[in-house]
Amino acid sequence: MANTKSAKKATRAAARRTEVNKNRVSRIRTYVRKVEEAIASGNQAEAAAALQAAQPELMRGAQKGVLHKNTASRKVSRLAARVNAIKA
Repeated sequence: MANTKSAKKATRAAARRTEVNKNRVSRIRTYVRKVEEAIASGNQAEAAAALQAAQPELMRGAQKGVLHKNTASRKVSRLAARVNAIKA
């Protein structure tokens, strides 16, 4: 257990950040899941719209530090490729 005043404050701050980051990650996963469900349904227009909504969420997650920048870019790229493959 933390003994010093600053360590106790750091523990509280870490708990607040963890809560915020958990919400951010959950939000990102929800958007990605919606894209994947649209891809599975085979509706290209719906999938493209879901991807348009998911892309800024993924990039915001990278900007806020809950995802690595390359991870977010890779996810967007792979989802976009799958959405484009529907019409092919």
